[in-house]
Amino acid sequence: MKKFLTMVFFSLLVIGFFAGFSNFGVPRIEPAPPPVEEKLDLSAMTMPQFVALGEKLFKGKGTCTLCHSGVGGRAPLLGKSAVVAAARLKEARYKGEAKDVQAYLLESMVKPSAYVVAGFGKKGTQDAESPMPDVSAGSIRMNEAEIAAVIAYLQDLAGVDISVKIPEGAGDAGEDSEEDSGGRKPFSSAAEIIEEMSCGACHKVADAEGETAPDLRKLGARRGKAHIRRSILDPNAEISQGFEPDLMPPDYGEQLFAKELEMLVEYLAGLK
Repeated sequence: MKKFLTMVFFSLLVIGFFAGFSNFGVPRIEPAPPPVEEKLDLSAMTMPQFVALGEKLFKGKGTCTLCHSGVGGRAPLLGKSAVVAAARLKEARYKGEAKDVQAYLLESMVKPSAYVVAGFGKKGTQDAESPMPDVSAGSIRMNEAEIAAVIAYLQDLAGVDISVKIPEGAGDAGEDSEEDSGGRKPFSSAAEIIEEMSCGACHKVADAEGETAPDLRKLGARRGKAHIRRSILDPNAEISQGFEPDLMPPDYGEQLFAKELEMLVEYLAGLK
């Protein structure tokens, strides 16, 4: 009887320890909304300030430098994009509707498959389809004023005259955004998360054929849930062989609600 009570006491002690550790020792994943639309008071903004805003968006919210950089060669460098645009408009492969450089830059951001630089298209499409997402949708979701600021920055970066006009009345931009009215609706499935977060632009996953990041189609056979979760929250914690650091955005833990994160982890862990 004494041994039985000892075992019961020890079992309760172990259970209590793990319960306490799981509640207080493991950091909580708090749900957080995605980055909100920046309040743009453009009524008194000068063009240099507008260009500076474009640079901030280009390197921040737009996540443009994740692909358009010298690391990995995943997308064309954009330092002279406003210079070469005129020539691309005349190419036979161009299938868009832009008539000038400004319209071309806009189109390249919201309809990137209108013209794909040779060698940078999705595999198997003969450079007819771009892996780049529409920056006005998905996880980036820039508004018109933000896109205009990025175009102004690209023109300034290329050293050409800035043709963009600072939008009038844009001081109200973002005030009626979905985020400000109570936050976006949670994603309903892992497939929706993968599509909205543009995971397939880099990874092979679901029906996507990205080539610049690890293949996730059988991830669950190689990695457990804890590793997958950490890779999403801290992508530089462990870099897969053959890939460069800083390729994956580090803020998915802020963009995804806690339930969405776990839904994605469950899905990836089940790919075997």
